[in-house]
Amino acid sequence: MAAQKDLPEYTVPSLTLQEGKDVAAILQERLHSLNDLALTLKHIHWNVVGPHFIAVHEMIDPQVDAVRAMVDATAERIATLGVPPRGTPGAIVAERTWEDYHLGRASTIAHLGALDEVYQGVIASHRKAAADTETVDTVSNDLLVGHLHELELFHWFVRAHLESSGGELSTSGASTERGAARKAESAAKNEA
Repeated sequence: MAAQKDLPEYTVPSLTLQEGKDVAAILQERLHSLNDLALTLKHIHWNVVGPHFIAVHEMIDPQVDAVRAMVDATAERIATLGVPPRGTPGAIVAERTWEDYHLGRASTIAHLGALDEVYQGVIASHRKAAADTETVDTVSNDLLVGHLHELELFHWFVRAHLESSGGELSTSGASTERGAARKAESAAKNEA
């Protein structure tokens, strides 16, 4: 009976209680990631400086709004599956598998370089979550796929600032936010 204690009392029709719990766990990780992304985007919005400040500052706010809508839809889907969503800062920090965003006040190009890395991580994890829900719960899968459409679009917006006139991505080969920020700044200086 102990194994039954951690199962939800109910879930959506056609899913077992275990399937509802498993899908909710996948979505909970995405909820943490999306909440973190919304906060990171707002942090960037407040901390970009330099000649392209207003363009980046204004590009980020619609992304914040869209990600916050994704957060709400994800949390409501978790609740629909019969599991209470966890959206507190403490839960995000305790359960996340990634490091905190590293840049403070920095140039627009440095933040965009770092944001390229952030979006790569979020999108890769979202794609895995979509694949993991595809055969179990088409509704949760559809939710994640819809998020991917917007997240990949936003990533493209960011990368448009990082691409050279020759089509080279300045952050190519970077594996950390700081590394991507340095590469983006270096490429911008060389391009100027």
